[in-house]
Parts: sequence; C-alpha cells; structure tokens
Amino acid sequence: MVMASPLLETKLFIPTRRRGLVARLRLSERLNRGTEAKLTLISAPAGFGKTTLLADWLEADPANGRSTAWLSLEQSDNDPALFWTYLITALQTAAPAIAASPLSLLHSSQSPIEVIFAPGQACAQCWLCRCASRER
Repeated sequence: MVMASPLLETKLFIPTRRRGLVARLRLSERLNRGTEAKLTLISAPAGFGKTTLLADWLEADPANGRSTAWLSLEQSDNDPALFWTYLITALQTAAPAIAASPLSLLHSSQSPIEVIFAPGQACAQCWLCRCASRER
C-alpha cells in the first residue's frame, strides 16, 4: 500500500518567463512543429535552458488552447509510487478526469503498482493502456 504524503505543489507550477532573455526562435519553431505529435521530448544536460525554453514558449502563446501538465523532478522522487503520484497529479491539472481512477488504485492496498501502470500480462487492467486506447 502506498502511504499518502503531502506533495510539494511547487513541483507542478510552470515557471514564470524571465525578462531579458534572448529569443530562441529556431527552438520555439521546433516546439511549435512538435505540437502535432502526441509527445514531445526535450532532452539536454543540466543548465542548457530546457525549463527556460519551455516556460517562454508556453507563455508566448497562451490563447492556443494547449493543455499543459508540468512536473519538476529531483533525485528524491526516485520512488515509483511517489513518481506516479506526482505524474498523475500533474496530468490532473491539464485533464482533471484522467487522474481520479489511477490515484485511487495507487493508494489502495488491492492493486500492486505493476498492475496499475505496467503493460504486460495484466494489460487489460493496465490504466496506461486503457488511456492510450481512448486517445486513438
């Protein structure tokens, strides 16, 4: 059973846009093209401006109707139950209906975390697989 612990809500806040930054038009354009995909991954070493780029890009066009879930992680979030709780809570900020079922399953003692989230033999019950099939 996963023990409920208070979540740090600041991990779910989109950082504010900084003043005086150099516009990264090429990267912003690549992000705009990436909105046609189901998932866009931004990967770079620490300090290369990923957070700044995303915060700037999200704030630059707030009227586009984009649903955004934000989650800032750190090494101490390396516990599967804590990670999934944070991720589901972040997703709930963008799509409230998506998170009620998996959070209740995660915090119950009846469903092991592997059944809730891991595809495999129990795939018919896997919450991630059910959500993915609804999106198709």
